[in-house]
Amino acid sequence: MNQVFADTQFFVGIINPHDQWHEQAILAEAQLTNSRYVTSESVLTEVLTFFCEYGPELRLRSVGAVELILNDSNTDVVSISRSVFLEGVRLYKERPDKGYSLTDCISMNICREREITQILSGDPHFRQEGFVTLM
Repeated sequence: MNQVFADTQFFVGIINPHDQWHEQAILAEAQLTNSRYVTSESVLTEVLTFFCEYGPELRLRSVGAVELILNDSNTDVVSISRSVFLEGVRLYKERPDKGYSLTDCISMNICREREITQILSGDPHFRQEGFVTLM
């Protein structure tokens, strides 16, 4: 089974029908068959943070989506242990010329460790590191 990493941009696009990435997120998801999703607690934190000022409807929709993701048997949510966090900080420190967020760095490390090359995102930072973005 193919593994694909689901980034914040993908989840935001799926959750918010008015988001600029909504169509691409829906299309990318529809094209994936026989794939297992991998994401992280850090990504889910970003998703909830993104929607914190969008009003009650999207705030509750985002919480519902995160709860579904956490309970989805086809999605592996990587916990952010101290070592995962510190490895993310290391990559963040090694790329001072890039605009990578700490969550991006953690995600990239998870993908490398699990040999995941495809990212459900349109974020150019992943392409800069040699990953294939699907949006």
